[in-house]
Amino acid sequence: MKTTFFEDVYEVVKLIPYGKVTSYGAIAEYLGSKQSARMVGWAMNQAHSYPDVPAHRVVNRLGRLTGKHHFATPDQMQQLLESEGIVVIEDTIQDFEKLFWNPTTAL
Repeated sequence: MKTTFFEDVYEVVKLIPYGKVTSYGAIAEYLGSKQSARMVGWAMNQAHSYPDVPAHRVVNRLGRLTGKHHFATPDQMQQLLESEGIVVIEDTIQDFEKLFWNPTTAL
């Protein structure tokens, strides 16, 4: 059965380890659509319909919480990250490079 791009995105996001984050672009590159970071973002905007998809672990290429307005409250994304031990200051993940999970090299 053929899956949609959004379903493929969700399957990758489910693999992001606890306490790690990745970017829209890294997911797009892993899926063979390097120029589709924005489309990954659109998929993440719909991820609230899938409670098993840890959407809070997907941020922009600079480690900023650009998708936070798609969560139930403005602070929920940050709270979920902090519950995993990730420090967020002014909507930016601290030590982003250290916490970055690259699906292309990890999978």
